Amino acid sequence: MSRRDMKKHVLALDQGTTHSRAHLFDRNGEIVALAQRDLTQHYPRPGWVEHDPEEIWESQWAAALQVIEESGVSPGEVEGVGITNQRETTLIWDRRTGKAVCPAIAWQDRRTVPICERLRKEGHEPLIRSRTGLVLDSYFSATKIRWILDEVDGVRERARRGELAFGTVDSWLVWRMTGGRVHITDVTNASRTLLFNLDEQRWDESLLELFDIPPSLLPEVRSSSEVYAAVGNRSPLDGVPVSGIAGDQQAALFGQGCTQSGMAKTTYGTGCFVLMNTGDTPVMSDNNLLTTIAWKIGDRTEYALEGSIFIAGAIIRWLRDGLGLIKNTREIESLAGRVRDSGGVVLVPAFAGLGAPHWDSYTQGTIMGITRATTAAHFARAALEAIAFQTVDVLHAMEADSAIVLKELRVDGSAAQNNLLMQIQADLLQNRVARPRLSETAALGAAGLAGLAVGFWKDREEVERCWELDREFEPELPPNAAADLRREWLLALDRTRAWVRQDE
Repeated sequence: MSRRDMKKHVLALDQGTTHSRAHLFDRNGEIVALAQRDLTQHYPRPGWVEHDPEEIWESQWAAALQVIEESGVSPGEVEGVGITNQRETTLIWDRRTGKAVCPAIAWQDRRTVPICERLRKEGHEPLIRSRTGLVLDSYFSATKIRWILDEVDGVRERARRGELAFGTVDSWLVWRMTGGRVHITDVTNASRTLLFNLDEQRWDESLLELFDIPPSLLPEVRSSSEVYAAVGNRSPLDGVPVSGIAGDQQAALFGQGCTQSGMAKTTYGTGCFVLMNTGDTPVMSDNNLLTTIAWKIGDRTEYALEGSIFIAGAIIRWLRDGLGLIKNTREIESLAGRVRDSGGVVLVPAFAGLGAPHWDSYTQGTIMGITRATTAAHFARAALEAIAFQTVDVLHAMEADSAIVLKELRVDGSAAQNNLLMQIQADLLQNRVARPRLSETAALGAAGLAGLAVGFWKDREEVERCWELDREFEPELPPNAAADLRREWLLALDRTRAWVRQDE
């Protein structure tokens, strides 16, 4: 590699729910510099979650400029910019002034549940599912757009006149980065709106009519890796190509090198996001999973199955904050490691109902199997097992839907640093678990997509070589013992639902 090549970099912007980060990557996939700014979440009413659109932009761009300044890398040495973002979060703004018409409605926001219930009662869910691969839920963008059009004064009339623009966070950032010249999104973010036809890869006219959304609001849909435009907002980065976009979970799948059918990753955060690459054909789920676009590079679109688990790392924080069993989350590994098993204790962490593949909003959290011999260590072990069991449930559903045998599970997120949890995951899954050296996989995925488009990396294989193994976990528990534990878990799930039904 020449000295000139060594000076080249790709900038990845990672705009998340609670923070905005900027990473500068070199050609080996190493992080040269990183900057982070916090992002405030607002809760104006129960069930409502909002962001300030200006804070989204200002925090992300401040992080980008900070990482350039502190790295000593000149803007001219940045080959491209990639964006990965919190998905489904919805913004509408004035095309002339760039001012948002109201706060951004975050992906967790539940204010549009009544809209979903009405559409479900009217029998529209099968159409939505067949066109988009998604379930009818307030999680996605369409009902958030509908709410803004209906509830914010004057917005629907302005939208009909073509004065307004809708976007998920990626669209908002590109709009601001290009000085309002470019209104686009990529296929991964479009596929999370309930408005995008997976088969035809375009906005679906029937769904726009169903949700009563004017087509003029929508961005142009582009691939995940191409030169969209140059930065042009009178900043030091003016002229740098914006060349990669993907929603955070799809970017993490790409950054994990899960580019072959049957490869899967789990991100362990507050909840868990499990994605499996299913190749160039969308697999419609019979087991309550989501069908989504993984990415589009050139003319090739690849797809994934996705399962969202509501409570994962949040269990550990509950043991700390709710029960006081640990003083910090790092203690969970040593506490759970004091016992060889959970002593028959099974924890079902349905604190907010159950996500995929169960989708039961009425199930409540329960702990079963407690005896006089139960200790805090057994609780801790059961908590780690609950995270792993939920992941196994989703992955088994993916294998059933796709008829693809899982090759291995690649992991990232804060809880992936817990060696005991990763060993439990390998044992209960009865498959290899691989943890990469670099935990910032979504940022690496965004950088990879951007770098491919500008020739920073010559092909996908070169990007995949940036993934390096930190540690591998092989199953140590005999298959029959793992099967016995899973039967206990499934029995506990069934008993949990029965307990709730007693109160009806």
